[in-house]
Parts: sequence; structure tokens; C-alpha cells
Amino acid sequence: MSITLDGISHSAGSRLLFEDVSITFNPPHRYGLTGPNGCGKSTLLKIIMDQMQPLRGQVRLPSKIGFLRQNIEDFQDFGVRDVVIMGNARLWEAMAEKERLYDVEFTDEVGIRFGELEEIIGDEDGYVAEGNAEELLLGAGIEPELHDLKMSQIPVDLQFRALLCQALFGNPQALLLDEPTNHLDMDSISWLEEFLHSYNGTLIVVSHDRHFLNAVTTHIADIDYETIIIYPGNYDQMVVTKTSIKERGEAEIRSKEKKISQLKEFVARFAAGTRASQVQSRLKEIERHKGEELKKSNIQRPYVRFPLSEKQSGKSVCILKDVCKGFDDKRVIEKFSLEIHRGDKIGIIGGNGRGKTTLLKMIAGILQPDSGKLEIGHQVLFSYFPQMHKELVAAKEGETVYDWLRSRKQGLYDQEIRGVLGKMLFGGDDAFKQVSTLSGGETARLILGGMMLEDHNCILLDEPNNHLDLEAVSALGWALEDYKSTAIVVGHDRELIGNFATKIIAFEEDGIHAFDGPLEEYLKSRKSP
Repeated sequence: MSITLDGISHSAGSRLLFEDVSITFNPPHRYGLTGPNGCGKSTLLKIIMDQMQPLRGQVRLPSKIGFLRQNIEDFQDFGVRDVVIMGNARLWEAMAEKERLYDVEFTDEVGIRFGELEEIIGDEDGYVAEGNAEELLLGAGIEPELHDLKMSQIPVDLQFRALLCQALFGNPQALLLDEPTNHLDMDSISWLEEFLHSYNGTLIVVSHDRHFLNAVTTHIADIDYETIIIYPGNYDQMVVTKTSIKERGEAEIRSKEKKISQLKEFVARFAAGTRASQVQSRLKEIERHKGEELKKSNIQRPYVRFPLSEKQSGKSVCILKDVCKGFDDKRVIEKFSLEIHRGDKIGIIGGNGRGKTTLLKMIAGILQPDSGKLEIGHQVLFSYFPQMHKELVAAKEGETVYDWLRSRKQGLYDQEIRGVLGKMLFGGDDAFKQVSTLSGGETARLILGGMMLEDHNCILLDEPNNHLDLEAVSALGWALEDYKSTAIVVGHDRELIGNFATKIIAFEEDGIHAFDGPLEEYLKSRKSP
């Protein structure tokens, strides 16, 4: 069944997000919901799910809808398998009520209710629910031995995967997925892509993963110009169409501005002459053209470039020899050896919890190996982007964006800081926003801005795109490709890693593999017999 928006309007404070939007999302189409950070994507999903009321308008939904939740704290005491089955609310409530009835005295009324509940459970495929839930959990990379545990007993990233399975469970007629790839590795993302290709309901997905959007979507619903515009095709096709439409609109406006200039020139020349009627005609024509301005897009792309330090590193940036590292008796890196050379562009990929962040932190000097040898080369200067932003951007009392950037390097001039603020989309008074109030996307842009001011000849980035919108991820990708020295990036984004990396370090089940070649070649090598 379809999802229909009828006259929806909403704003964030004084800023209008969308106005009088009336559109229908039809099955079996798969819609990518796009737009820059803060444009209202998550807000729209909440409005559709009746978690937030719009200023005006109404939403019509199918009876059974799956929604990716982010509130893992509410499920801590439930079993992993049960959390998935909760995705079918009617089934879960019937099963829970049936379980409660076992503890009451059996009467005719209780017997009748048992029969009604059995009918509901049968209608909702409840007798195969556990098997279906386990199949989803396995696809998302959650092993069978974890299915009987409570959510609080499994890693946080796996808890989010369980909530993704919850959204997919029970054959919903429509699916709303907000950043579903955030806690998935590449194998799990591939599984999700295949699952969604076989899904026949209505899908609306928000994602900053360009490769995922291109692989999954049949349409793009783009929030811009204070409305929502549906484009046929995937994300890349939408960008081409939107750019073409914008260029045509700009050309039409320039043509009209030229016409108005010619009309005004005629009026100025003959206003006091004998051609009064022709002058009046031109004045009316000028009035008709007034107000035909092209609406301004809300899309802004930051400008990211990483200037090199004047100090060049030695040819060898880092040497690892039989390095081992573990936590709480669990060894995540075992006798790993590698030499990183100046100019290497390395993508680090693999499942969560296997040691990718640990390796990056050891290279950065934040962690020390338990055993083995790790040597940093001559004159190597690191700049580090942590996965957990608070490791670098700790909210000090009253500290502003400007203050934080100024602290990245001694002797910075005001114009240098202001220049980076503008490039990172902190215009005007945004420079004096307190760091503690920044969103995830703003904090990520602030860290990138700091890296643009620091002295470095080797940059280390850990999941840098997690909170960035698609425009910012594209800008970061170009910066990594353009960087003239050593770059090492941990990530699951195939577009980002695939475009910049010339070498791959892959954390697989059977160990850590170093591959001399780009991502696509590595993925093909895995499939080869």
C-alpha cells in the first residue's frame, strides 16, 4: 500500500522546511530521501510515523509499517530474538498476552481468549516467527549463539543491527529506514541491498552512503526549495537531472534579466519623447517579468582540502612487525606485519569489533601494542579524525567553534580561521556557536576544519562520514583523492573507499589481509575460487 502526504507543512524554529507538500510514495518503488543536514529528513520520517505532528496537513499509511528505531536503551532487558519479533506489534502483543494467560485460572472466558489469540498468531505466521527472526539476524551478521542473550549482553553495534531486523520483520507493507548502514559492515550492507531488492512494499530510506542509495533506490525524494521533489532513478541520476534543471532555470533568468535591461534602456531613451505609448508598453512588460527569481537551493557543499606540512615524511611512514593487541582477554590483532610508505592511500575495511579502530589508534600513538614492534618513520606528522568525536572535541564550558579551531595550531591569523569556517559552512554568527550545542554533522565538519589548519603529512580518519550528508561526503572524497601524501581511512562506505584507496587492509574472519590494489579488485579477489 501507498504512503500519502496531503498538504504537509513544517518548520524548524523560524526556518521553513517544506510547505504544502502533497505526494504519494507507491509500492514497489524504493525512495531515497535526500537533502543536506538539517533539511528535515528525519523530521519527515517522524511525521510519517506519527511521532511528530506537522504544522499542517495529514498522512495516510498502510496498516503494517516497519520503522528503524534508534532507541536501543528501551530494549536492554529483552532477548535479541524477541526484539526482532516485536517488529510485528500485533503478533508480539498476542504472544505476550497468551503467555500471561498461562498464569491465570482457566475459565471458559480464558479458553475463548486463548482461541482468539491462537487465530491472531496463526494469521501473523507466529509459529514460524522465531525461525524468520533468526534468518534476519544471521543476514545482519548476528551469530546464533547471541540470539538467546539479552540486548544488553551484546555489543552496541549489534544492538542497532537487531533493531534493523525488527524493522524488516513481519512482511511490513511499507518500510522507513533512517541511516540503516551506520552500524553495518560491507558484507551486511550487501545483504541488506539484496533484501531490499526483493522487497515489494513501499520503501523510504535516508542514507549518507551514496553507493547504497545508487544500488537500492528506484526514485529519489529530494527535500529542497521548501518542498519535496520526486526524481525517477537513483541518486547519481537525480544529481544529473537536478543540475540540468537548475542550469536551465538560471539560463532563463539571465535571458529575462537581459530583456529587462534592454526594455529599461528603451524607456530611458524615449520617456520624454513622442513614443509614450511604446514606453508604457515596455513598462508593463518590465512589470510582468519582475519577481521571476529562481528559488535558492538549500544544498551547500563544504570545501575540503588538506594542505601539506612543509616537512616531508621519510619514505617509510610506519612499520608494524608481529604486532598484537587485545582487550579483556580477547585478541583483536594477532602478529600483524605491514610497512606503510609515503604516499600510500589505504582503506581499512571489515566487520565491527575486529580491530580496525584499534589499528588506527596504534598508528596514531593513542594505543600501544601488547607485543611486537611498531615504528613511526622520520618526521611523520599525523592528523587524526576519531570515530567518537568527543575524543577530540570535548565540550569545554563556553568554548565556541572559533575558539576550538584557534587551538589547533599556534600563531593562526583571524583570516585563516575565518576562511576555514566559511569553507566548513560556519558562516556569520555560526563561528560563535558553542561546541557543546553542535550536531553530529557540524562536529564532523569542525574536526575536518581543524585538520585543514594543522601541520601534517599523514592523515588518519576513522569512519569520517558517519554524520556527514552526501554533499560533505563527496567533498571529503575529493579531498582524499587530491591529498599528496599518506592517507589511511577506516570506513564501510564503498564509494568513499573505492574512489580514493589504492591499497586495502581487510579485517576478515580468517585474519587481517593486506591487499595491494583498489577496493573493487579486492572484493573480486574474495569471490574468486
